Amino acid sequence: MASKLLASPDHAPSAHPYFPDTVLYDQDGKPRRFYSDLLEGKVVVINMMYAVCTAICPDNTARLREVQTALMERSGRDVFIYSITLRPEVDSPAVLAAYARQFEVGKGWSFLTGSPKDIDLVRRKLGFYDTDPVADADIRNHTGVLRIGNVKLDRWMMMPNQSRASLVVRAIDNIC
Repeated sequence: MASKLLASPDHAPSAHPYFPDTVLYDQDGKPRRFYSDLLEGKVVVINMMYAVCTAICPDNTARLREVQTALMERSGRDVFIYSITLRPEVDSPAVLAAYARQFEVGKGWSFLTGSPKDIDLVRRKLGFYDTDPVADADIRNHTGVLRIGNVKLDRWMMMPNQSRASLVVRAIDNIC
């Protein structure tokens, strides 16, 4: 699987004028098209992370777990959470599955990896980058924000990942 992830798959014609429909892989190794499978028609909460991060990622993941708990049965039905690795060269589906188990994530939350090229494309389309290329190249500078979107209504926002779970849920409700 690892060599499959590092080789960029053929891109399908874009299903959306802005978002790519590139293939990413979830923590179970299942291929998922970014727009068609993960975004289209959904309400989503997206963050960037990597499994061996010892800075903000564990706290951010724990905070998102609180959001998932607060969403209750809406998680995986009305709202989908996606954590996308910034280190696809080391965060295989198996590594991401172990990370998800560590945080006891429930249904409706996928941890995603893919080729470095595809991850970078998705990251940039979502606005998770620094305009300074030197700062952007330093993985330690990854953002601690959530991208929240109602794709069907084309409503998008960002907010700090360290926001209280109740505020994140309120933001989700406000874009619905």
